[in-house]
Amino acid sequence: MKPIKFPKDESAHDNIIEWWYFNGHLKDSKGNRYPFMNCLFKADVKKVNIPFLKKAPFKIIYFSHSILSDIKAKRSYPKIDYVSIVSGDSFSKPLLFINYIDSLIFKGYINKVIEETKKFNYHIKTDNLDLNLTSVKKPLLEGGTGYIKFGSKSTYYYSLTNLKTKGTIKINGKLIKVKGKSWMDHQWANAGYSKDRWTWFSIQLDNNLEIVCLESGNGKNKTYLATVSYPNNKQVSTDDIQLTPTGIVWQSPTTKAEYPLSWKIEIPSQNINLEVKPLLKKQEMLFGTINYWEGPLTVKGTVSKKKVRGAGFLELVGYPMEISNINFYKKEVEKVIGKSVLPYVEKKGKKFVSGLWPLKIIKKLYQRGF
Repeated sequence: MKPIKFPKDESAHDNIIEWWYFNGHLKDSKGNRYPFMNCLFKADVKKVNIPFLKKAPFKIIYFSHSILSDIKAKRSYPKIDYVSIVSGDSFSKPLLFINYIDSLIFKGYINKVIEETKKFNYHIKTDNLDLNLTSVKKPLLEGGTGYIKFGSKSTYYYSLTNLKTKGTIKINGKLIKVKGKSWMDHQWANAGYSKDRWTWFSIQLDNNLEIVCLESGNGKNKTYLATVSYPNNKQVSTDDIQLTPTGIVWQSPTTKAEYPLSWKIEIPSQNINLEVKPLLKKQEMLFGTINYWEGPLTVKGTVSKKKVRGAGFLELVGYPMEISNINFYKKEVEKVIGKSVLPYVEKKGKKFVSGLWPLKIIKKLYQRGF
């Protein structure tokens, strides 16, 4: 284990899997709420153990997931980019800098950015987000060191738990000015994907106390962890945590997976007792043969017997499907290729490459950068 060093370790690592993840709770001038999640992944195609990625024509693949929700309208807008093309100058600056596009958009592409403008200040830009984020607390090192073990697996993991945020979002073509609070996770590991289940929470209380807590594994082989960032920047990690579902369950009409969405979170050693509930239920993300639920929460409870309120995010991965979503996945990829790649190929007079990926086009764009 090597200690995490900033800003060096904010950039990319030579590991099997890595991601840069943001979530947040934003409001417009009228108080309407717009939670979001945006994540860019980097993976070693041959070692990550995600079957459908093995067809990708390169060693390292990038892909991105995002979801923007409109609470008043009770609508969410998920987006899965199966391949993202990262520019040649990404990761070349002293601070974090990633410049990328969705590889399946050839007409009117949108430049996407995750960049650190100065120490622990970030700019993220996608097709529906353009936000500036400023950390008001030091990084939270999960497990106390930023290096944690889950059974036979281990991972580096740190968070920025309190990011003051402002900027614009876009919903149905309309730009909306927003401000609020966000969260950032950066994690990297030499471990392939497995079918283990995990239940993960990020919690931001109104008194500037933040918590990341999780349950990982199945059956008797479960790992529990909670790391708390107190308002004075004191950090405490413990496995003394109890996560109990409290009854709100949503079943996906697509995969038939059942997701428990309301929970009681108890950390006895820190005198923390919280209850969380979902702001929206329909928040499932479908990525190939992997399904998961990702969405915003309301939070209330007590810390040292004092009443608290706040907001959070919940991620549920590995909850079993009654039916496979591989056919859904194939249809979605074919739809995207049919709308963007195929017209481009026909316009250029090139023969379309059949199969899951338009190999020659994506590989050429990927190698040259954009």
